[in-house]
Amino acid sequence: MRILTADDLKTALPMPAAIDAMAAAFSALSAGEVEQPLRTRLTTPHGVTFAMPAYADGTSALKVASVYGGNPARGLPVITALVVVLDGKTGRPQAIIDGTALTALRTGAASGLATKLLARPVSEVLGVIGAGGMAPAQIEAVCAVRPIHLIRIYSPNRAAELVNRLHGINGAEVVQAGSAHDAAFDSDIIITCTNSPSPVLTRADVCEGAHINAIGSYTPAMAELTPALVHDARVFIDQHEAAWAEAGELIQARDGGLLDPANVHEIGALMRGEILGRTRPEEITVFKSVGVAAQDLYAATAALIAAEERGIGTLVEL
Repeated sequence: MRILTADDLKTALPMPAAIDAMAAAFSALSAGEVEQPLRTRLTTPHGVTFAMPAYADGTSALKVASVYGGNPARGLPVITALVVVLDGKTGRPQAIIDGTALTALRTGAASGLATKLLARPVSEVLGVIGAGGMAPAQIEAVCAVRPIHLIRIYSPNRAAELVNRLHGINGAEVVQAGSAHDAAFDSDIIITCTNSPSPVLTRADVCEGAHINAIGSYTPAMAELTPALVHDARVFIDQHEAAWAEAGELIQARDGGLLDPANVHEIGALMRGEILGRTRPEEITVFKSVGVAAQDLYAATAALIAAEERGIGTLVEL
């Protein structure tokens, strides 16, 4: 069995390859080619742990991921995870992968794919709300598909640290914003990657023509975008079943009469040419992702194939 650490994963699956893996994952998911039940949730006094299995094309993967909001005070990331890749015919474990790194990578790559498909071609300003563990890969992915020259980051606690860490990424200027509005307004692309239970982005914060990747909320009670903003946007998601069970922004907008579910589309259907993406330059587009197991499966499989070809990782006997 092969073990891939975070560093191994970065070598085996660079961001452009991860974006390609997400294109394959979402296309297969929309075509009904992935067996993927909704994630199972275990709630504890300090956080929540999810089990996320998926199967496609002869391979299975299972991710166990925990979201513990108090972890930063302990010097730990909010999200920690482990991914096991299984042979689809025998069920034997083939690999164990650092799931924390894989989650950040595949989530960033999904936003990179959505940005590639939906953002205006000449998008140069990126606004980021949230500076936790998901933010760096989100920024890397957007910079991989659009010519970003200015990145504005807002977080009430960690923005300065991330600004220093990303100084000069892809030749862009990286600055700290004083508020969510300052980060988002006049930005061509906006990322929300927070654990806020209430909206951090309103319609007044967003200019016409912007593209938004909203990846932070994952329960019906959480929402990073206001219903009014969702109402005014063309909305894309990772998968209908997962989104309508967990995407608070969409559920709240629908329940408030501001969103017709028929106007919400899977990004995989766009990949397959079954629907239109952006229809005009001034349109606001939103990619709302709650994260699905197909992403872990396809990212892990791509990483494992590359690792086996290039001798990356550590082989162990169980």
